[in-house]
Amino acid sequence: MRRGPDRLVPARLRPRDIVRVGGVGLRTRPLRAFLSALGIAIGIAAMVAVVGISSSSRAELDRTLAALGTNLLTVSSGKSLFGDDAQLPEESPTMIARIGPVERVAATAQLPDAKVFRSDRIPPAQTGGIGVRAANLELLDTVGAETVSGTWLNPATARYPAVVLGATAAHRLGLATAGTDTQIQVGGRWFTVIGILAPVPLAPELDLSALIGWDAATTYLGFDGHPTTVYSRSTEPSVEAVRAVLGATANPEAPNEVEVSRPSEALSAARATDQAFTGLLLGLGAVALLVGGVGVANTMVISVLERQPEIGLRRSLGATRGQIRTQFLTESLLLSALGGAGGVLLGTAVTSGYALLQSWPTVVPIWATAGGVGATLVIGALAGLYPAIRAAHLPPTEALATP
Repeated sequence: MRRGPDRLVPARLRPRDIVRVGGVGLRTRPLRAFLSALGIAIGIAAMVAVVGISSSSRAELDRTLAALGTNLLTVSSGKSLFGDDAQLPEESPTMIARIGPVERVAATAQLPDAKVFRSDRIPPAQTGGIGVRAANLELLDTVGAETVSGTWLNPATARYPAVVLGATAAHRLGLATAGTDTQIQVGGRWFTVIGILAPVPLAPELDLSALIGWDAATTYLGFDGHPTTVYSRSTEPSVEAVRAVLGATANPEAPNEVEVSRPSEALSAARATDQAFTGLLLGLGAVALLVGGVGVANTMVISVLERQPEIGLRRSLGATRGQIRTQFLTESLLLSALGGAGGVLLGTAVTSGYALLQSWPTVVPIWATAGGVGATLVIGALAGLYPAIRAAHLPPTEALATP
């Protein structure tokens, strides 16, 4: 207390004093404080980790799309008005290549009657689900594919029984490398495996395919020359304009029998699904945070009950109700802030470890960490408000009489 001109005026607590007094309960009961802060930390860590892992996943997807390009459009044969399988004209790739903004075009043709076997001793029913496709030489560059073993088709090998396997097809056939001494049966004939592709994110149908040259398919497997899928890459600003005319260009007589898609949209849909799943996990993190807040409130109520003699002594020495209320509210905020800071650090560590394990870039949005700490302060204020008010309204004589 300090004396004014004509009456006693309660001394004001400086911010440093408020923090020091508010931390008394944390220092005297460290285990209880740790367990209460742990509840908050788990909720915040869950929220930060969910946001961080989701953001890291999206960053990896964006990096993949940037490397592959989002300007790939796919034209495939659809259904006729009567529900029959339609056919693309043989000239479809050439006609699509004449569209101004189109930079590269390649085609494949599925050969449903041709089956792939590792040897001639495999039962006919055990095809492994591998499809056979005739392919243009431009396919590799157009879809952004790469070989992990051997080489791609060239003007010479495309005329002879040579085959390039997709990543999944090679795995199912038990082949890890390509070479002139490695052969498989394709459509009842022996083909030499000259290459194996890496997975193709924008054309996953190629992963489970055995790819042979256009001329070889005609010579050895009776291919009729009609493509089933045409891939095209356009200049980035013109993708939507090219997409609008692809159907009519590929099949002018029946544009309704042509399906046009943008493979990168499938990856965008996967990202949207990931965002929905992230929302669910954030909800679970919020529940954990709420449970932690209840733990803080419980700790503060018990602290008020246990420290009534201290409260009565401070009141009798001149502490105002406002100062008592500030003390316990500060203690609640400090307890929640410790949990929030620990939760942010834990969530960031979990995100970094998982991203490193997946070879992703580590991304933890600033708003997630700032929001985590802010949420804990709000929880702490709400959880400590009632105990602080209750402590402030305890009569000094009743508090001192408490054993």
